[in-house]
Amino acid sequence: MPGYLPRRSGRTARRTAPPIAAAAALALVAACSGPPEKHADPAGYRLSADTPPAKGDIEKFGWALYAEPLTLDYVSAFDYPQNTVLSNVCESLMRWTPQLTMAPGLAEKASNPDPLTWVYDLRSGVRFHDGSVMTADDVVYSVGRQMDPELGASWAESFEKVESVTATAPLQVTFKLKQPDSMFPQLMATAAGVVASKKGVEAAGKDYGTTGGLDCTGPYKLGDWTKGQSLELQRFDGYWGTKAKAKTVAFRFLTDPSARTNAMLGGEVDGGFLIPTESYERLRAGGVGTLYYGEGLSTVNVNVTSTKGALGDVRVRRALSMALDRAGFVKTALAGNGKVSNSLTPRAAWAGAPAHAQAAAFDTLPPSAQDIEQAKRLIREAGATGKTLTVATSPIGQDVSLLATAIQDAGTRIGLRIELKTIAPDAFSALFTDPAAREGIDMFPETYYLSVTDPVDLLRNFRTGGYQNHAGYSDPEYDTLVEQITQTYDPAQRFALEAKLQQKAAAEVVWIPVAEWPSTVFLNKRITGAPTTIAYMYYPWAADVGAAG
Repeated sequence: MPGYLPRRSGRTARRTAPPIAAAAALALVAACSGPPEKHADPAGYRLSADTPPAKGDIEKFGWALYAEPLTLDYVSAFDYPQNTVLSNVCESLMRWTPQLTMAPGLAEKASNPDPLTWVYDLRSGVRFHDGSVMTADDVVYSVGRQMDPELGASWAESFEKVESVTATAPLQVTFKLKQPDSMFPQLMATAAGVVASKKGVEAAGKDYGTTGGLDCTGPYKLGDWTKGQSLELQRFDGYWGTKAKAKTVAFRFLTDPSARTNAMLGGEVDGGFLIPTESYERLRAGGVGTLYYGEGLSTVNVNVTSTKGALGDVRVRRALSMALDRAGFVKTALAGNGKVSNSLTPRAAWAGAPAHAQAAAFDTLPPSAQDIEQAKRLIREAGATGKTLTVATSPIGQDVSLLATAIQDAGTRIGLRIELKTIAPDAFSALFTDPAAREGIDMFPETYYLSVTDPVDLLRNFRTGGYQNHAGYSDPEYDTLVEQITQTYDPAQRFALEAKLQQKAAAEVVWIPVAEWPSTVFLNKRITGAPTTIAYMYYPWAADVGAAG
């Protein structure tokens, strides 16, 4: 799903994922590109398909997080810190692999007997962390929490077309849909498809996700959580799959980018995802480990949060996009490790699309080159000269702070007044979930990662009422396209419709695209096995990390 802003890290492409049991399900995974090949990107950085496999077990390894998770309740797992931890503790019906393809997870088989029915046959003998055995009733209960409006789940949108979910056998769950939904089976590999113990969740009550255990099925169970400092995971020896290589994973919450880097260089932690761009060179030159780049399915954007003021005029949004120095941002904020983009969606998400659909999606997008004079003309035409806009920023990393200042510079040069509002790293996640946190803010930097390998995962945000449609954009034609895409199971037909949707989003400047950014992961010389792709958000990546020698 989407998430917060910085972008940099990945997952190990070591295991060959077994094919999805149902051929129909496999056909639904649009743009299921295989593992990224190791190659030099045109921009100069090098993408790796994986890191070397671990050579043995290890007692413990430490990992840096840029912020403490607000909660580990799977219904609220919508940002990097939560999912980086939760993916190792809680598992979903299906699994997004390090190769960015879909494979069986807690369900060993997924079938689609008709367009309105999805049947998941569960693995037998899977145990929760309390020792009890998973049944279909736990799946029904877990999904029910996602659909409960009282809980305000971040993933509720994934189930909007679900009519009912029923335990049709002790190890079988059947979803009946109101309409065909091509996104639904893909999203069952994300936190939307997590299964937790009904008994455990009910026993925890309102404290579930913040204290005590999570009672899931993953290779790790939740250990000590020292609020404001650290969190540990302990290996679950009753795991149904391959045993984790490390006995303990110790996460440290390090909100300051320099502190995170110093911790990696000094051996206080052994690695981390989402490496601050200002630290790339220090880590490469430090001699204590390796910085890897992988496919991130991520784009850096300016999230247009409010159209109540000057941004309500599309000419102002277009002007800001024209005035933005994307090349300068990539060079300074991303340390040259990214690509200027005029597309909200990453090109890798279109890998499975026919050539004509790819051309339709990209060839006629507005140019990414800076054009100050044309932008000034648009501001004058809109009568927006001197109008004030507020941009949220945060000291999470220079990829965030420098994009905010780049917006400020662009706006100032074309006659707008741009004010910056600094928000603490731990509070930044609230911009995605709390309307009150967005009060008085017109824009903020956001790096959006796709949660499935399908462009509509981002583009559907801008339909009327979409989860990240914070500005309230509404267009019946756009909504109709999203609906057509959702009801189209054939990948080629769906890509053709998605190309039209991308063009419409670009014309309306619903967000301002800036750059594509690879995933990054740093590993010191003690450990290896972590992934290089964005799959770590939903794949149990820590279980693969072990001794490097």
